[in-house]
Amino acid sequence: MHPKIKSLIEHYNFQPLPAEGTFFVSTYRSATEFENGKPHGTAMIGMYCDEPRSLSLFHRLTADEVWHFYGGDPLRLVLLYPDGSSKDVILGSDSLVQFVIPAGVWQAGHMVEGGVYSLFGCTVAPGFTGDMFEGGTQQQLLDQYPDRIDDIRKLGINTNEIHMPKGFAS
Repeated sequence: MHPKIKSLIEHYNFQPLPAEGTFFVSTYRSATEFENGKPHGTAMIGMYCDEPRSLSLFHRLTADEVWHFYGGDPLRLVLLYPDGSSKDVILGSDSLVQFVIPAGVWQAGHMVEGGVYSLFGCTVAPGFTGDMFEGGTQQQLLDQYPDRIDDIRKLGINTNEIHMPKGFAS
C-alpha cells in the first residue's frame, strides 16, 4: 500500500462504505431533524484509490448530492440520467472542484487511471440515510444504457447487495 494512502486511511479512520465500495468517514450529521427523525443534512469525506481498491459502484439517491474535490489526483464521475443520456464529469484541482448530482441520477466514480488517490467530500440535504440509497445492478443498467457497457461492467453491482444495511446512516 502506498504510504500516503495508508496515512490518509489512518488519519481519517476511513472504512469501506457498504454496498458501493468507497472509503469514507461521516463528518457531519445535523443536530436538527425532520419529524420522521431523519437529519436535515449530512456530510462525509471519501477517498478513491487502487490499492486497497476504493471506488463507487453505480447507485442513485433520492436527494441531490454535492461533490467537493479536496486533493490528490482527479476523479471521474459517470452519470446515467433517467432520460437515457449520460455524462462524465472530472473533478480535480485543474478542473471542477464541485459538482451537484441531481436526485434520481445513477452515479459511479473512480480515480482517474494513473493516479495514487483522490480525496473528496459529499454533502446531502436532506441528510443521507441508508434508505435513500439504491444500488444499480449491471443487468438493470445495461438494459437502459447499452452505450455505456464498459463503465457498467466495471462499475455496476454484480451481487444482490443493492441496499445499505438496515439502519445504516452516514
